[in-house]
Amino acid sequence: MTGSDEDPRVTELRVAVARLRRRLAAHPGEFADRSIAEEELAALAATAAGGTPEIPRLRRSLLLIAGAIGSVSALSSGLAEVRRAVDLFGGPVRGQG
Repeated sequence: MTGSDEDPRVTELRVAVARLRRRLAAHPGEFADRSIAEEELAALAATAAGGTPEIPRLRRSLLLIAGAIGSVSALSSGLAEVRRAVDLFGGPVRGQG
C-alpha cells in the first residue's frame, strides 16, 4: 500500500525487495543458504511495511542476503537493486562503492 505521504526511500526498498523475492521464488536451483535469503527478504519487507527502517538493521539484512545469494548470478541484478535501495537510507558504507 503506497500513499502520497510515504517516504520515497521506503517505496523504493519495498519494490526492490518484492522483485528480488519474486526472482528468488522463481529460481529453480537450490543452494545451501536459500532459506536465509528468504527469511531476510521477508524481514526487510516487514520492515519496509512498518515505515522508516533502522539503518543498522537494513545493512545487516543486506549483508546476510548478499552472503546467501551472492554467488547466484541469476539473482545478482535483484540483489544490486536491493543494495541501491538500502543505500538511499544512508549512502554506501565507508570503503565501498
